[in-house]
Amino acid sequence: MKQYPEYFSNILEKRDSLKVQIIYTRIDRDANNNPSFKNYYFNVNPDKYFYPASTVKMPIALLALQKLHELRLPGLNKNSSMITDKAYSGQTIVLNDPTTPDGRPTVAQYIRKIFLVSDNDAFNRLYEFLGQQYINETLHKMGYNDVRIVHHLEVSMTEDENRHTNPVRFYNPSGKKLYQQPMQFNQQPYPAKTDSVAKAYYNGQGQLINHPMDFSRKNRISLSDLHNILRSVIFPNSVPKKQRFNLNDEDYNFVYQYMSQFPPETRYPSYDSAEYWDAYSKFLYWGSEKGNLPKNIRIFDKEGDAYGFLTDISYFVDFDKHIEFMLSATIYCNSDEILNDEKYDFDTVGLPFMKQLGRVIYDFETKRNRAHMPNLAKFRLKYDK
Repeated sequence: MKQYPEYFSNILEKRDSLKVQIIYTRIDRDANNNPSFKNYYFNVNPDKYFYPASTVKMPIALLALQKLHELRLPGLNKNSSMITDKAYSGQTIVLNDPTTPDGRPTVAQYIRKIFLVSDNDAFNRLYEFLGQQYINETLHKMGYNDVRIVHHLEVSMTEDENRHTNPVRFYNPSGKKLYQQPMQFNQQPYPAKTDSVAKAYYNGQGQLINHPMDFSRKNRISLSDLHNILRSVIFPNSVPKKQRFNLNDEDYNFVYQYMSQFPPETRYPSYDSAEYWDAYSKFLYWGSEKGNLPKNIRIFDKEGDAYGFLTDISYFVDFDKHIEFMLSATIYCNSDEILNDEKYDFDTVGLPFMKQLGRVIYDFETKRNRAHMPNLAKFRLKYDK
């Protein structure tokens, strides 16, 4: 970063106030194409809170596929119809999904929308299927002990309402009920935390509150955990067995496709490229770039932005240049230190930083020597169009 002061001098100087954290993983292959990894860290500290925003959707999507396997019910899979009922205050019903070819809501379609355009409702429906207690206990058992995923996104709900999650029903194509899950309630206490952000914030009534905003009851996950979760999906055999999600080959290929597919390449849902451009969910390397992107570079990622925080968790491949690497970063883009005023520095600070960081690492990767070129055939996928 010091070699590129035109991009990073401000970042290096203000690394703490910008809450910058970066993890870069260099990947080398042996003669049998087995990967080895070397991690490089900049300013990474799991005790320094950042709001993870939509990055929490990645483990939720993976856990939804895992739970379907754990239920071990004949005919139940990610393409089964998923009907969401209500049984508590704040809950809403889902009977159909106009973005699917036949109008049926499914786990598969929610996962597509999560990775393609970071759909909040899709996250909320999978959060309700999983239940708050399952989410957190499962991730803790996998070794992600500091994870806290405890609320819906975009909709305003109390802590009690977030602890209660909707009843759901699953059906096969002929209408036979495969599984019925009652409303769930998480009675477990949250770990004591004192996370706070900014110097002031606007509350729900539009009043300016002149003290830091309390995030101790909001979602929390470290950059290292997010980076490792992505590695466990891209390279499952490279992590301890307890950190692997219970997925099969079809699941992995499904996740790979929609992590890397551009919204305009998608048939269902069909996305307008003017609103959802190729790089819509790709902050690193592309930043705010619009228009058609080259197809030789594919980025398997999950990004998020909210409360001034911008984060991207990524695995890069370039099929033409035979390179691969992992890169994750977060940055706080809120120079006035006031939350909910809609005055964030995403366009002037965050996205330019993400773009240049991705490009500097990419350029370095194109020039470094490798004893063995990687065989990336596993990640050459067939996209919808």
